[in-house]
Amino acid sequence: MFSTLIVLIVLQFIQPTQNKSGYLLATDITNIYAVPDSVEKILKTACYDCHSDNTHYPLYAYVQPLGWVLNNHIRQGKKNLNFSEFGSYSKQKQKSKFRSIASQIDEGAMPVSSYTLMHKNARLTNKLKSLLIQWAQQSKIASEK
Repeated sequence: MFSTLIVLIVLQFIQPTQNKSGYLLATDITNIYAVPDSVEKILKTACYDCHSDNTHYPLYAYVQPLGWVLNNHIRQGKKNLNFSEFGSYSKQKQKSKFRSIASQIDEGAMPVSSYTLMHKNARLTNKLKSLLIQWAQQSKIASEK
């Protein structure tokens, strides 16, 4: 019991590197495509924590091993889609990502339930989902030009 407590305390000193660049890259999707304010607000509230270079960390992120789990989710999210680097994707990849954004939201796969469980502000109403899907579909068409 005592040794378990010691291990848990020691683990608190092993913090993962945070995903905070502190600035908006020129390749950020909001710099490349017309993103209405309403859509940008949804993206930054429900998507950017895992799909950009700027995560807003909740207090539990500083408690290990929860921080490591969160860090893994962020790495996986950015691997699949990084809004901060969207402009560096090829036109074909951008088109594919827009299609994926729309289908993932429509199917209820995004935002992931494990994220919305702890982040109520990331829970999307049907109206907000429709807004994002419509924007992604329109942006996909714009990316084809």
